[in-house]
Amino acid sequence: MTKKMRRMLNRILIGSVFLAAAVMAERLAGSLPPFAILAVYLVSYVIIGGDVVKLAVANIGRGQVFDENFLMALATVGAFFVGDYPEAVAVMLFYQVGELFQSYAVNRSRKSIAELMDIRPDYANVLREGTEEEVDPDEVAVGETILVKPGERIPLDGRVIRGDSSLDTVALTGESVPRTVRCGEDVISGCVNLTGVLEVEVTKPYGESTVSKILDLVENASSKKAQAENFITRFARYYTPVVVCCAAALAVVPPLFVGGWAGWIYRGLTFLVVSCPCAVVISVPLSFFGGLGGASKAGVLVKGSNYLEALAETEIVVMDKTGTLTKGTFTVQEVKPAGKETGREELLELAALAESYSGHPISLSIRKAWGKDADKTRLGEVKELAGRGVAAQIDGRTVYVGNEKLMAQQGISVTDAASAGTVVHVAEENRYLGHILIADEIKKDAASCISGLAEQGVRRVVMLTGDRKEAAEHVAAQIGLKEVHSGLLPGDKVEEVEKLIASKSPKGKLAFVGDGINDAPVLARADIGIAMGGLGSDAAIEAADVVIMTDEPSKIAAAMRISRKTLGIVKQNILFAIGVKVLVLLLAAVGIANMWLAVFADVGVAVIAILNAMRAMQIKGIG
Repeated sequence: MTKKMRRMLNRILIGSVFLAAAVMAERLAGSLPPFAILAVYLVSYVIIGGDVVKLAVANIGRGQVFDENFLMALATVGAFFVGDYPEAVAVMLFYQVGELFQSYAVNRSRKSIAELMDIRPDYANVLREGTEEEVDPDEVAVGETILVKPGERIPLDGRVIRGDSSLDTVALTGESVPRTVRCGEDVISGCVNLTGVLEVEVTKPYGESTVSKILDLVENASSKKAQAENFITRFARYYTPVVVCCAAALAVVPPLFVGGWAGWIYRGLTFLVVSCPCAVVISVPLSFFGGLGGASKAGVLVKGSNYLEALAETEIVVMDKTGTLTKGTFTVQEVKPAGKETGREELLELAALAESYSGHPISLSIRKAWGKDADKTRLGEVKELAGRGVAAQIDGRTVYVGNEKLMAQQGISVTDAASAGTVVHVAEENRYLGHILIADEIKKDAASCISGLAEQGVRRVVMLTGDRKEAAEHVAAQIGLKEVHSGLLPGDKVEEVEKLIASKSPKGKLAFVGDGINDAPVLARADIGIAMGGLGSDAAIEAADVVIMTDEPSKIAAAMRISRKTLGIVKQNILFAIGVKVLVLLLAAVGIANMWLAVFADVGVAVIAILNAMRAMQIKGIG
């Protein structure tokens, strides 16, 4: 419990004691002068609600007249004037109890976000001229070496150059199993080093590091409101002045014709208490905030409640294959020369040299299979051909390494290599040399991702890939995916997404899931872009609206489940709060509802709505 909440609780308890004393004094000591009874009630009122009245007056000075503080102050002060002292204090008491519940709920929902914010590193141990210096992470330059001891948080992204250890990644990915890292492997900022001492060469400045980007996403998420939140903001802006005018008319107009001022003023004050919109205004943003917090706890970062809301309306999910449904860890399965002139080793060597500058998983697998350091003095100009492969000058000859489209573009015939894998063709000048078969491993939860999306009401799941038809259809068959488009260039993916967007319903949404830099344009074009953050590129994460911090595609269905649960809670709160208020407002207008029923319609409804909103944080069955 925060200090502010403790102070509020103390005021409520002390004020309640004075209220009880005033009620007992009024009932048992009828001989006390009226001003003495009023004084005890006023003391109780000031202790409990003095801050509300003070804030209402201050807001009027700022031009913010029609807020909940003004409504409660006007209604309770008015009750004092018509002699309803106990009800005036009780209304303020229950209002403050509702505020205490609200503070508790907000504090609770912030907890998972606050835990995530703990990933911010306080310092970095940088090695300079043989000595260790403790500096701010943003003072460390790319290329410098930092020392990370057991128990410390990795402050910057980098590559391990000495040591091995286990890393706690739970704050980033929600995964409780430590990750083992060894010399030569990359590490990301925000993880906690558990066992060994690591020396890490920094590869990114702090402003571009993983931890910095995540913190920026979290800090800015609340600024992007959902449609439901925007509706409630507009609703409160017009609703409150209207009900205040109605309450004033109810208190003043009827007694001009029928008399009975005290009774009609009481009805007007009751109307004011009922009309306070705090149940809706508080619970709706709180529900979305709880949903965002629950998602982050599950390893899913949603960049705003508008995207959380959109996830619930997703009709079509379009998925990349490599790195999204498959691990992206390619291994060479077969090296097949086209003739006797070129041997297996030479074919692999030419492909490895041509791909020596590329960081693509396929290129890495070829270089790993060759197992030697590339002699880059043999290389001349190297051209990356997006979606096709690479053309490289090796020993003065032009070598093409890539897919069938690249070979066809150069007018080179290839041998049939139909197989459930990725085929990389190799040619020198205009002579075909052979192909290399590379296979990728399907992620263990890819099938459960597809079935989970169907359970969440997604009517179409489509895979778009630049890979060969045979490889794409093999993966699709393994995971139960029926719709596949293969052999696509980056621009082709955008065209396919445009066609799919045209096929959805007016209110439906299309989500695209990818992890590579080539996916950034499609991520930006889709209604919801989802990036696989574990292995994903910076460009994809930057362009996406939702980031899956693990490499588990099943988390996409989990994010939709969180979204639908949150939206359901929001709708429940809106219908319940407005329904009860309209009913009691009508009863107040005809004189049936008293202050106690008004208190329930305001504070009671608010507490119930807030407790319901807190359910958005309860995320079960998500690993």
